[in-house]
Amino acid sequence: MTKVELPKWFEGELYSEGGEVTNPFSGQSYELTAEELSMYDFIIGANNLMEMGIVRNNKVLTDLRKGISWFRKNNPEAYYVLLD
Repeated sequence: MTKVELPKWFEGELYSEGGEVTNPFSGQSYELTAEELSMYDFIIGANNLMEMGIVRNNKVLTDLRKGISWFRKNNPEAYYVLLD
């Protein structure tokens, strides 16, 4: 896997190791790098906060959209397995 840098706007936790993630709906899994796993968890966390109504501000929504775009661009295959 090619190492990809996280964008400057990313304020989530940066993991030191990657790992396997399973899509809870399809059951398909994908091995992510540390950076991809960090972004994936950020996306899932931000989405959950928005859905539960805990956070309703433009920065979280904007960063969520940027995170999804980053993931789709940097690992389209994992994006379609895990987030599409």
